[in-house]
Amino acid sequence: MQKLAGIAVILVCVFGGFIMANGKLAALWQPAEIVIILGAGLGALILGNSGAVLKGIWHQLKAVARGQKNDAELYRQLLPLLHQLLQETRLKGLKALDGHVESPGSSPLFGRYPLVAENPELLGFIIDNLRMLGMGKLTAHELETLLEQEIDALEESMLKPSHAMAKTADAMPGFGILAAVMGIIITMQHLDGPLTYIGVHVAAALVGTFLGIFVCYCLLSPLSNAMEQWVSRRITALECVKSVLVAHVGGKSPLLAVDAGRKLIEQDIKPGFIDMESWVSENDNNNNGAEAA
Repeated sequence: MQKLAGIAVILVCVFGGFIMANGKLAALWQPAEIVIILGAGLGALILGNSGAVLKGIWHQLKAVARGQKNDAELYRQLLPLLHQLLQETRLKGLKALDGHVESPGSSPLFGRYPLVAENPELLGFIIDNLRMLGMGKLTAHELETLLEQEIDALEESMLKPSHAMAKTADAMPGFGILAAVMGIIITMQHLDGPLTYIGVHVAAALVGTFLGIFVCYCLLSPLSNAMEQWVSRRITALECVKSVLVAHVGGKSPLLAVDAGRKLIEQDIKPGFIDMESWVSENDNNNNGAEAA
């Protein structure tokens, strides 16, 4: 909804201001200019990026359109999940997690936390590193270094779609000039025509410049920024898991280890310690009740 409101404000202010200045919207309707600019932008995007990046752009645009309504609930599920995993590790050892780690899709434990299970980067990060911990002993410092490297690599990969969108946005004014120059070429071919006719063609050429600037600064650039912020939210979840695992290997209790991850959550959705403790207690009570049944 917020993204739609932003687009609405842009359209109303830009085109409303044009009408207030006695402009006619019909003058901005230049299909040839639109085809040249948007076609060149789309072609450059396809030419300059791999299929994986193009799929990532589509995926991230859909995620941005959906908004961030589930971000707080994600941590409402992630923190109790991590606490339960660490609790089982402390009581039964890492071997007790083999069934969950090897088959997370059929694991009843991960099945109770659908937002985590449906997040491939986050789920993969958790199970891969739990599996790594089960293979050999690592110090907290060694584990932190390894996880930082993995997160950096994931972040670089996840940022490629937004960077591709930003580069395309930067090129749009140039494509607008391209369309304008082609319009001027057409106008120069009709210099012997009526003055009104020449004016119409010059105006059409200038529409190309306007469209290139409009698409760049009013649409693609803000969208690339929103995609980058979406990635930042996803990376924060990985940083949260990293801090929890490092604290656990460093000898902290499950609750204190989970609290180390809680401290990294963005302020607008960050739960308090008491809230986190109540989530963990509620989760433990539910699990005990299920086992008793």
